[in-house]
Amino acid sequence: MKVVRKIVNKSTIAIISLLMISNTFAAKATFAGGCFWCIESVLEKVKGVNSVVSGYMGGTKEDANYKSVSSGKTSHYEVVQVDYEEDKVSYELLLNAFWDEIDPTQEDGQYVDIGQQYKTVIFYHNEKQKALAEKSKKKLEKSGKYKKPIVTEIKKAQEFYKAEEYHQDYSKKNPLRYQMYRRGSGRRN
Repeated sequence: MKVVRKIVNKSTIAIISLLMISNTFAAKATFAGGCFWCIESVLEKVKGVNSVVSGYMGGTKEDANYKSVSSGKTSHYEVVQVDYEEDKVSYELLLNAFWDEIDPTQEDGQYVDIGQQYKTVIFYHNEKQKALAEKSKKKLEKSGKYKKPIVTEIKKAQEFYKAEEYHQDYSKKNPLRYQMYRRGSGRRN
């Protein structure tokens, strides 16, 4: 009886410990910043980020894929969904990395990528993220860094549709093509 109880107790403690470790600080952030390849490669380098997945969000259709989103008829945005550890990286730091990677004053897309799917949006997953996003946008507006108004929107997160596998980790899978695209896009290197 004692042996069984010890095994059950040790197993239970191990399972609870694993659940606490894996769920305690995990959070999600979603950003639309033009072509998802560029945003993905920047945010993957932030310490405390577990993964960055390219995808689509914000549209009127119940499903999204590259072909339909590129047509401009679905109203989806190209986005990245970031899974990060809140105890290692703050949402504010992710916001700063996002703002540094985009031109928040461009109304019709990002750099050479023009169209609805390339516009900039911060999608918030909770009220805390919404407040922090609004605060960071106001701070940027007051900074005087930009002569034109900031047009990046802040919207409630919707259904996320993962992009096709060939879009995931594009900068790692196709480093030469990615660098050529990035240089030609007008983004900073």
